[in-house]
Amino acid sequence: MADKRHKILIVEDDEALLEILSDRFKGEGFDVFVAKDGEQGLQMALDKEPDVILLDILMPKLDGLSMLKQLRADERGKKMRVIVTTNVNDSKEVHEALALGARDFLVKSDWILSDLVDSVNRQLEEPFRYVG
Repeated sequence: MADKRHKILIVEDDEALLEILSDRFKGEGFDVFVAKDGEQGLQMALDKEPDVILLDILMPKLDGLSMLKQLRADERGKKMRVIVTTNVNDSKEVHEALALGARDFLVKSDWILSDLVDSVNRQLEEPFRYVG
């Protein structure tokens, strides 16, 4: 029997970064879904039920933290691992994201692509369920 492929949802409004991340995770063997704003991301998360979500904070229509709150309000969303990515290192946002069950918080200027892949793979090794 073949190994189960992990599903990842990338919610990112920067199209160039979205393409880079999508290509990298496809190359790592993931089934990749993408969304360019928080509204689309929330709907896709609930429809596709990914194993991991890479979630940008600053996005049009629905920002990442608002999307995360709505995701956690749905029973399906409580089992999804979320890694927050942002260009802003704001301690209030970090605290709020972690309180909502984000598994990691990465400032885009501080990581390289392999760091992000490593973070995703680490999260997949650990059981997770948001109980907030």
